[in-house]
Amino acid sequence: MAKRRKIYVSDYDMKRLEKLIELLSEDEWDGRDTKHLQVLEEELRKAEVVAAQKIPRDTVTMNSKVRVKDLDTGGETIYHLVFPGEADVRQNRISVLAPIGTALIGYAVGDVIQWHVPAGTKKLRIEEILYQPEAAGDFHL
Repeated sequence: MAKRRKIYVSDYDMKRLEKLIELLSEDEWDGRDTKHLQVLEEELRKAEVVAAQKIPRDTVTMNSKVRVKDLDTGGETIYHLVFPGEADVRQNRISVLAPIGTALIGYAVGDVIQWHVPAGTKKLRIEEILYQPEAAGDFHL
């Protein structure tokens, strides 16, 4: 997924993500997507849980908008990390269960994330957090 360093997840996001995993597991979610659920669960196990008010401002949390740079093409994209029901690829609203969403959660500005796609490995660097709910005082989005 990403070069390993400590990732941070707010206590509020952790509760919501654990609930999402539990609900989707109980519903026997689509088998081909079960892997994405497992990868997210693995990432969350490695995370340091921090009170929402203390999450570092440069960290990607749920509902964050981030500007990333593709290290192969030099192109930049803004992604909005959301829960599955809010995802809309046309608006760059990326689900936390999508490979790139799982790769982004908990990482910070300057981190390089990589994940496998059918054409090979993609590498992105997190350039900027344009909006983070916790930094904006929006603790319950």
